[in-house]
Amino acid sequence: MRILLFITACVFSGLFVILFGCSEIPADRTYALWLEVAPTETDWNRALPRVVTVRGGRPHKLRSFTDIDEDTVHTSTASCHHGSRLPEPVSIEVRSFYTDRELFLQLSWADATQDRKMQDWLFDGETWQNTGELEDGFGLLWDARGRFNSFSCSYACHISDFGVSQDSFHASNKMRMLKEDAWLDLWNWKAARTASLGFADDRYLDNQGMHGDTPGELFTENSRFHLNNQLDSAPFSEGDQPVYDADRRPADEGYRPPGSMAPGYLVERPVGGRADVRALSQHRDGRWIVTLRRALQTGDPHDVVFVPGDEMGVAFGVAVMDHSLYEHYASSTMERLVLMGKE
Repeated sequence: MRILLFITACVFSGLFVILFGCSEIPADRTYALWLEVAPTETDWNRALPRVVTVRGGRPHKLRSFTDIDEDTVHTSTASCHHGSRLPEPVSIEVRSFYTDRELFLQLSWADATQDRKMQDWLFDGETWQNTGELEDGFGLLWDARGRFNSFSCSYACHISDFGVSQDSFHASNKMRMLKEDAWLDLWNWKAARTASLGFADDRYLDNQGMHGDTPGELFTENSRFHLNNQLDSAPFSEGDQPVYDADRRPADEGYRPPGSMAPGYLVERPVGGRADVRALSQHRDGRWIVTLRRALQTGDPHDVVFVPGDEMGVAFGVAVMDHSLYEHYASSTMERLVLMGKE
């Protein structure tokens, strides 16, 4: 789909945007403008966003229903004859700039709840209790080699473990590729586990699933059950407790006042190719604003290369998680990031 778009001359740190007039500009593209230096807050505020709509997730509400009536039950119960009411889609504003060496990509979307905890622990004065809290996050998938027509997240989302028993069924989605020689570049930002260290996890996706660009595990459950390999007891379940407190001291030693917290996961700072994508995040006025920064070309064989002046750009898909590990909003339209030439 194409639209007629008029772009007036604006100033971005001394750079004049060329007047396009009545030129046809594809509607499925985010355009990155060249700057001499990294963009400022003023640059971001002036940038024209591409709005990407994602659908299909589960919103995390500030509070549950206060008044439960027959109509509420009728429209919100999945077992009803017409199923549950579909959640409203989420609109993501995507903006981008680049310099001679780096790409800058900003994603912003409305989220009433700021979920920066992931299975954190709370001490009640006698025992540790797991809060069960989950984090916000998003994933960006890049068709790094331009192998797929009309690329979207659907190329990587497949049903696995499907089964039917009488009047019920079970199924889970597994992110993987079907072909052995296919892979996608994946940037994964997590509001609890990666945001505090200022990065988005740089991984790739193939027919076996997800892998870090640099092997190794960055996220370890802060759980006695996990540490002791108690296979009959899941981490964070009843009777479990943290190994370390918020200061990385043994959680079962010394006095601590009621209300003390401990993280649900211990996070290692990424190294090598896993640390290529830096991330600066904030939650402001009911919105997440996450700014990513990465070299145009990293040299890693599983990283997408951004080429200024390439009119086709790079196809991508985006999915947003709202206080959830599994239920996510995903884009279904083909999106492309195009780095406009300097001239």
